[in-house]
Amino acid sequence: MKTIAILTLLPALLCAETSSTPAQQQKAEPNPRIDYPGFVQTATDLQKVREANRVSEDDFLRMMGESGTVVLDARSKARFDEMHVKGALHLDLTDFNAPALEKLIPDKTTRILIYCNNNFKGAERPFPAKAVQVALNVQTFINLHTYGYRNVKELAPLIEISKVKLPMEGTTVTK
Repeated sequence: MKTIAILTLLPALLCAETSSTPAQQQKAEPNPRIDYPGFVQTATDLQKVREANRVSEDDFLRMMGESGTVVLDARSKARFDEMHVKGALHLDLTDFNAPALEKLIPDKTTRILIYCNNNFKGAERPFPAKAVQVALNVQTFINLHTYGYRNVKELAPLIEISKVKLPMEGTTVTK
């Protein structure tokens, strides 16, 4: 009988332990270094800008060869080392901050070409697919704009790695 009583009360106890009221949620200590509403507003404001700056593989390839353009890879160093667009600069998204970006790309008017895991298929180790809502291109685009870089172009298509026109290099690239 005690077992039945405990099993009957267990769901209620678990719910009481994990649930919180709106008043309790608002008591969370504020952090002046985190602005979620500002992030959401920035993402909303940049939605049309980002869409207008997505480019084909052919345009990406053409722009790569033009003066004043850099290719930036914001994936992890391990994934970058395995395979990346030839000549790309690397800065892990987790290391984005004003000093690191200014050191890597001092001129904020520089054209920056970005790509991510979700642009390539058929090379799952260096380019593991991310959930589409958190594809690295979206985060990288928003971050670069937030830091003042306005000339950002994003590789648009999903490309089979065996058919890619972009020059690739890294430890997993076969010559």
